[in-house]
This record gives sequence, C-alpha cells and structure tokens, in this order.
Amino acid sequence: MSSSRSSPINTGSRPVPHDHAPITPSSLRQSRTVSSSSMHDSMTGDAAGPSNRRDHSTDETNEASETTSLLHHEHVHEGPCDHGTFSPRASSPPPRGVNPDSEIGSTTGSDGSVPTSETQLKNWRKAFSSRVKSKKMTDTSNLAQQHGVQDSWKMYLSYYVPFFIWIRQYKWSWLKGDFTAAITIASMYLPMALSYADNLAHVPPINGLYAFAINPFIYALLGSCPLMVVGPEAAGSLLIGSIVKNSIDLGRGEEDNAVLQAKVAGVAVGIAGATVFLMGAFRLGFLDSVLSRPFLRGFISAIGVVIFIDQLIPVLGLHRAAEASSGVTHGSTVDKLKFVLTHLGARHKLTAIIGIVGFVVIMVLREIKRRLQPRYPAVAYFPDRLIVVVLSAVLTWSLDWENQGVAILGKVEAASGHIFAFRNPFQLSHMTHIRDAMGTSFLIGMLGFFESSVAAKSLGGEDIIEGMQLSPNRELVALGAANLCGACFMAIPAFGGYGRSKVNKSTGGKSPMSSLMLSIITVICILFLLPWFYYLPKPILSALIMAVAWSLIEEAPHDISFFLRIKGWSELSLMFVILAVTVFFSLNLGIAIGIGLSLLQVIRHATRPRIQILGRIPNSDRFANAEEHPEDLEFVEGCLIVKIPEPLTFANTGELKNRLRRLELYGTGNAHPALPRLRSQASNRNVIFDIHGVTSMDGSGTQVLEEIVRSYRDRGVRVFFSRPISRENKVWKLMERSGIVELVGGRNRFVDDVKDALRMTEVEELEGTGACATASDDIS
Repeated sequence: MSSSRSSPINTGSRPVPHDHAPITPSSLRQSRTVSSSSMHDSMTGDAAGPSNRRDHSTDETNEASETTSLLHHEHVHEGPCDHGTFSPRASSPPPRGVNPDSEIGSTTGSDGSVPTSETQLKNWRKAFSSRVKSKKMTDTSNLAQQHGVQDSWKMYLSYYVPFFIWIRQYKWSWLKGDFTAAITIASMYLPMALSYADNLAHVPPINGLYAFAINPFIYALLGSCPLMVVGPEAAGSLLIGSIVKNSIDLGRGEEDNAVLQAKVAGVAVGIAGATVFLMGAFRLGFLDSVLSRPFLRGFISAIGVVIFIDQLIPVLGLHRAAEASSGVTHGSTVDKLKFVLTHLGARHKLTAIIGIVGFVVIMVLREIKRRLQPRYPAVAYFPDRLIVVVLSAVLTWSLDWENQGVAILGKVEAASGHIFAFRNPFQLSHMTHIRDAMGTSFLIGMLGFFESSVAAKSLGGEDIIEGMQLSPNRELVALGAANLCGACFMAIPAFGGYGRSKVNKSTGGKSPMSSLMLSIITVICILFLLPWFYYLPKPILSALIMAVAWSLIEEAPHDISFFLRIKGWSELSLMFVILAVTVFFSLNLGIAIGIGLSLLQVIRHATRPRIQILGRIPNSDRFANAEEHPEDLEFVEGCLIVKIPEPLTFANTGELKNRLRRLELYGTGNAHPALPRLRSQASNRNVIFDIHGVTSMDGSGTQVLEEIVRSYRDRGVRVFFSRPISRENKVWKLMERSGIVELVGGRNRFVDDVKDALRMTEVEELEGTGACATASDDIS
C-alpha cells in the first residue's frame, strides 16, 4: 500500500478505479505493510483455513500497475460507498440430484397410463419402506443403487445378527481349531466358574456353570467380535456377592437359603442385562469412553486386593473362626485382614498347606507358560489349572481329606432341585430385590461392558470373517441379551474377558463356533459330570481365585509408573482414592466415589470453553493461537480475533461470556480477573469470530451466541464471522432464525477468511470517517 501512495494514479483511457486505499497506512495494517505484490499473494496463497478460493477479479486487473489498490473495483455508482464488503462471494451450490425414491408415490406411469394394482402395491411398499427407514438407511439404499449392490432386508438382518455372516463363511478346516479352543477354555475356566459362584457370588456352584452354558451361545449369535468368549468374571461375581450379603443383612433371608441367594443373583443379573441391552438399543455405545483409564485401573486393582484378602480366610482354613466372629464375614477388607493377622494360630494346618501349595503351583506353572509360550506356542494348550484341580480332587478322595477337616465343594445341584429351571427375574414378587440391587446391578453392566470393549478392541478378528465389524452398540445388545437369558436361569453375570479370549485365539479359535462348542461342553458337564465335582477341595478353588486376583493387581505398577513419568497427579490421585475407600470402607462406596470423581472430570472438561485469541504470523496471512507464543505474533490494532474451535452446546457456553470478557480485558484467558484492564476499549472496536470449528449448535448455544452478538452491537462494536460452514448446514439456519445474521448486519458479514474480515473492518472504518465519500468526490 506504500507503493500505491508514492505512485500517481493511472489516468489512461481505461475508467479510473475507485481507489479505497487510505492516505496513510491504517492501524489495522500497521503490523504488516501490504504492497501490490503481497496483495496478490494474499489472494492466491494459503489462508488461515480450508477456504482457499481465488477472486477472479484479480485476473482482470493483472495489467494494472503497482498503484493497484488493495480494494480496487470498477466505479459503478456515484457518491459514498455503502455496499459493505468486497470479499469474494461463494458461488451458488449446484442443484442437488433428484432422490431416486422421490417418485415412489406417483400414481401414473411414465406414459401417463394408470398403473395396475400390482404396481400400486409395489409403490405402496416402497413408500412405506422409505418412511420407516432412517436417513442413514436411506442414504445407504441410494449408495447401493448407485453401485449396483442389492439393498435388501437380509443385508440389515445379517448386520444386526452376525451369525448369518460367519455361518455362511464357515470352513470345515476351522472346526479343529475351534473345538480345541473350546476344550482348552472349558478345562481352564469351568473350575473357575464353580469357584466364582461359591466363593465370590455366594450362590450355588451350578449357577456359575450356567453362565458358560447360556451366555456364550447367545453372544455367538449376536456378538460382533468373532474371537471373544464371554463368561463369569471376578469383579462381577464379587458384586453379586455384595448384593446377596446385603440382602441377608437386611433380613430378606437366612445365610443358608440357597434358593433365595440364587433368586437374588438372577434378579441382579437381569437388571444388569436389561441395562446393557437398553443402552445398546438407544445407541449409547460411546459411554465406553466416559469412565477414565485411571478409574478402571484403580477399581480393578481395588477389586484384586479385596478378592485376595477375602480368599485368605478359606485358603488358611479360617472360615469356621470367621463365622464365629461377628462382623468379619460382612465386614470391610481391613477388618478381614486384621482378623487373618490376629487369628493365624487358629488356622487349619492341612487346609492351609493345601491352599498355599496349590497357589504356589498355579503361579509357578503360569509363569512357566508365560515364558515358554513365545518360543513354543503349543504350551498354550497345556491345561495347568485343570491338572491342579483334578489332582487335588483325586488326593482328597484317596487320602480322605474331607474327614480330616478340609472343606470340599460337595454335591453340586440346582437350588430348586431342577436343572435349567426357568424363572422370570422381573416378577412383581421380586420388586423388593429389584430395588435393593438396582444401583450395583447397573455398575455390573457398565464394568462388564467396559472390560468387554477393551477385550474386543484388542482382539480384532475382522480379517478372518469378512463383513463382521466391531460395533459398541451391537456389543451392548449382544451382552445384554446374553445376560438377560442367563438371568432367566439364575446364572451369574458373564461378559467378555481379555485373558479368556486370548486363550481362545492362541489355541486355534477362528470363529464364534468355539463359543457354541464351549456352551455344548458345559451343558454336557452339567447333565453328566456334576458328581465328579464332589471332591474338589475349596482351598484349591480359593487358590485359583487368588491367582486371578494377583493378575488384577500386577497390572497396576505399569500404569502407576507411566503416570509418575508424565506427572499425571490427578490420575494417580483418583486411583489412590478408589483403592483406599474400597479397602478401608466398602466396595460400593469406592465405586460411588470413583464414578462421581470421573464424571466430575468429564463435566469439567466438557464445560470449559476453548476459545482462543488469534494473532497474525509475521509476513503471512495465517493466524495462530496468541496465548501460546504471543511474542512471535502480530496483533491487529482495533481488532479482537477470536477462534471458536468446537461445537457450541449448553455444556460449554455457560462460561463463554466470562471467557470472552477476559480476552477483551487482558488479551488472554490465563489472566486472573483481579488484574485491572490491560487492553483499551478501542482495541475491541471490531470483533472477528473464526467459527470454522462450530460444526453444530444446540438451542442453548445459539441463545448465548445471540446474546453475545447483541451485547457487542449495543456497545457499537462491529461483529464479523469468518470461515462459516455451508449455508445448507443446521448451524447457519439456527443463526438466521435466531436473528444473529440480521444483528451483525447481514450475510455480507460472513466471509471466507479472517483476512477478508480484516479488509471489511478497514473499509467500514474508512466509511465511518467519510474517507470513501471524499475519495469519490475527488475522482468525480
């Protein structure tokens, strides 16, 4: 622009341009003096955002000399200029294609003839289908039609019931691997199911087997992860046990009432399954990201500590002493640890020897397998836990440990006396148990889904069966349906587990057929092999659970060291609080506090506005966050450039006004409000909002933005919006309906880039001082 002032205006035959260049550089441009060449670069070079359209008028004025002004245009009227902006206007969008279904309801044929009844029926079906389908399904139908793919209800049925996908692709060569994996999992985890039910859930042991007989079968039909195997887990079983204990404490029944315990467990699992199923039906699969990794790690570690200390009592043979002491069986983990340490002399020696030796053998074999498996993959087939369980049962029978005081599993039978007895968990007569179990059951479902989600994402398997895509919403439906069916037979909760699924993958499992075979094997065991479980020693079953508890605890040091390395003090604090409250008070209180703190973190993160004040990068037309390195940027005098990089919702607009106010006063959002004003009022004559990140708005966000714009206009501040999204978008329609577009001065205040808004501010300031009118008079 300095060159335009030093050179005379060209007065050739061509019409004289209406030169809007100011006589001296305006304050808006002092940060960078723009010559004619830099002007050309700014019109064709990189912009601050994705909008990079060229102004075709530049091509028409290329032969002009260096006196060409920044805002050159042909003089088309007399008098002062009042047409607002010289920014390039977006071309009108091309007309949309006609929807192929738009003529479905036509009552006449292409030749004008009246269609037959068969054609009318066909058109009616198409019209009904188009009304029933969601927008995504309609778009899918159009896309399929464009590419010659048949769009039928079978395609959608296969998606929502993946059984129809993998069963069509199943190969006989997979049968051997699936059967081997099912046998291996059954040998390792069926004894664990008995132990979970008896020692953690406090229900009859057969209810643990029900979880392997029913849930994997249902998940194989509906689940979207082909390699995941669902089954009972320690955390869910422990929570069921807390519900059963609470029911007894409230006087709902006696300690030895197996029918009541099974009924309470069925009700709790039914609520958990219904919760998870409804979450899937309402597409709440995104909730797997709500609870943070520190919360899950802290809670799982706390469960590991609770289980390990709980199982010390049966492993050391202190169960009779614990029953005789009041407040121990239903006490806190600290109370149980104190009891163990003060009653070591009352331990049953043979039971303690069996339990401790069994635990050591299980851990040693586990470590040997872990170290040998990378070199010898066949080691994964070695049924170490089954060998320990079978050997201990044989020794119990041959050495008559039962009569020597060692507790054994005893007769395994259904509480009602009938195997696979169906019972509706949602009967009106169960309303008392439903109220008691509601909160904990919800947590059982949430934790089960989170663990299943982690396992599914780690396993993959989409490369084996084409068309099976992992979906959190369908996982919720599959897991919920599986537990609803299990609850009808009073099974303990069953969800996906990474360890069990990893065994399935490493031992040859290729498809959900391994889960079907696991269910069949479990049913065979329930029908024919229950008498063989009679002599299983309870200290060995407790040792198996202690090994699982140890595996839950041993993962915590890695996460702790990671958060220490990155100085994640808030994450470490959350883990410690959950662990301490769970151990010193109760599991339910630890859960409640952990979820509360996690949700507070989510709400705090979601409600904090992330608006930024922008400064210009020297010698460019690009802008960057001025709060990070303000010394490296140039600030345009008289303009406040604010970037809103996120959708505006009721959550993040509550503090938007205060955050904006701080930017006006101090030029940063990091200043304490006790400071006096640092930016003059004149520095905020023009406010430019970069709204490229505002991809959506709700009613509350629109209302707050309207109030902000109205406040600026009442104070005489010019407001501009740069980089708005398409005018076909809902955001633009909301801005029009709310009056924001009218408040700022019309559509011309919405420009393609920040530099275009800066040009408009300069023009309008010149118009306000009468410079345009003076220049017009001089030319005329």
